[in-house]
Amino acid sequence: MLDLSGCELTPEETELLDHPLVGGVILFSRNYHDQKQLKALTEQIRFVTRNKIIIATDHEGGRVQRFREGFSLIPPMGKIYPQAEHDMARAQGNCEQFGWLMAAELLAFDIDISFAPVLDIHGVSEVIADRSFHHKPEVIVPLASQFIKGMHRAGMRATGKHFPGHGNVKADSHIAMPVDNRSEAEIVAHDMRIFTEINQQSLLDGVMPAHVVYPRVDKLPAGFSKVWIEKYLRQKMQFDGAVFSDDLSMHGASLMGNIAQRAEAALGAGCDMVLVCNNPNGAAQVIDSLSINAFVDHPLNRRLPKLAKGPSDDFHTLRNSQEYRVAQNTLEQFYAN
Repeated sequence: MLDLSGCELTPEETELLDHPLVGGVILFSRNYHDQKQLKALTEQIRFVTRNKIIIATDHEGGRVQRFREGFSLIPPMGKIYPQAEHDMARAQGNCEQFGWLMAAELLAFDIDISFAPVLDIHGVSEVIADRSFHHKPEVIVPLASQFIKGMHRAGMRATGKHFPGHGNVKADSHIAMPVDNRSEAEIVAHDMRIFTEINQQSLLDGVMPAHVVYPRVDKLPAGFSKVWIEKYLRQKMQFDGAVFSDDLSMHGASLMGNIAQRAEAALGAGCDMVLVCNNPNGAAQVIDSLSINAFVDHPLNRRLPKLAKGPSDDFHTLRNSQEYRVAQNTLEQFYAN
């Protein structure tokens, strides 16, 4: 999965996107000017690619929402429970409506997935903070579950991040190599419990592991670790959805060598798709280094297509629907309070 430099494709990007190893595009704020341009961009991406491409973005709400002008401003997940005055039923209702609204608006512009929700605990991590629903797993699970149900109702698959949990390390994996020195038992019973319980409800369609080292479990960051991906995620949790690496250009991935080595390590550990962002030269290096034949019978060929969006309303039709009015009313009440 690659990113783009601006609001329309360059000739170099057009050529790169048609490579048989490219299966996704992630959009950032720099790729958005207005709704008409966004629709034209997604149409252009679909047109120039031979693969059934997955178009993704990070549209969690709060400070991580790539498109703002013309889109509903989804609140930070960490504000929902307190705003409901710790009324779980009310908070769950808001989560379901906000999950639907976020997903429905993106789907209207032919975007398949938002990498959401964040399932990390609100602990010491400043980069997570109120992106998390709460600091207690027993509160996060019911809230995140409803948010995902809202996404599913709209027709979007959900990707939980950052497995097995990023909330208890202070360092930001974008610029540092976070290390979580807690015991295996504590991580599994506390942070990973959220992923496990939501997966038991058959709600998780994708997972993104953390660029965090948990040395009492494995010396490698979770996204490059067969222990975390194969042993815990695939075997113990029986998760059979797609596994995305976090951005391989982040400092938290640097332990694994150059960009091509990082991609090979992540795929070798069990990731189905690797993200290379803000590094066009690195993306080309990754594509040049990987063997196309290695992916012919790979499980990703059945996992990734399940994330593609189905039929959805255009934005004009969506805005005139009763469901949209209900969701907007919920959002207005949230901000009014």
